[in-house]
Amino acid sequence: MSTTETKTPAVTGTPSALQSEHGSTRIAETVVSKIAGLAAREVSGIHALGGAARAFGALRERIPGGTTNASQGVSVEVGEKQAAVDINVVVEYGVSIADLAKAVRRNVISALERMTGLEVVEVNISVDDVHLPSDDDGKDDEPKKIESTSRVA
Repeated sequence: MSTTETKTPAVTGTPSALQSEHGSTRIAETVVSKIAGLAAREVSGIHALGGAARAFGALRERIPGGTTNASQGVSVEVGEKQAAVDINVVVEYGVSIADLAKAVRRNVISALERMTGLEVVEVNISVDDVHLPSDDDGKDDEPKKIESTSRVA
């Protein structure tokens, strides 16, 4: 007497919107980092993204034909169903950093999950600098000379 066993494929976790019986979809890290970068920049109070590379990016933007790097300051890890995001930001002076971080997380998670179907497991935010209104003047680039006056006769 012969018995035939039929094995059903093991279900691993929850089904993903990126996998179906007809195939699977893989999303590149560059796509995820661009979406995350653009979503973070949409939040009011974010001056710029990036740390040390920010200066090079600003220089590149000033060159005719230079383009803005949407993923600057963003690093991601992308799996089959999930993504994790790390973002370096420069915030505007006077903004509540805790509230800003919450808004950035909410916007990044919403954009990524809506556009990619990936579950975003974490969004880590590193505040690298605070942008001051006087930083845009260009007048404060050189130290001001203080005329010395004698305090004693």
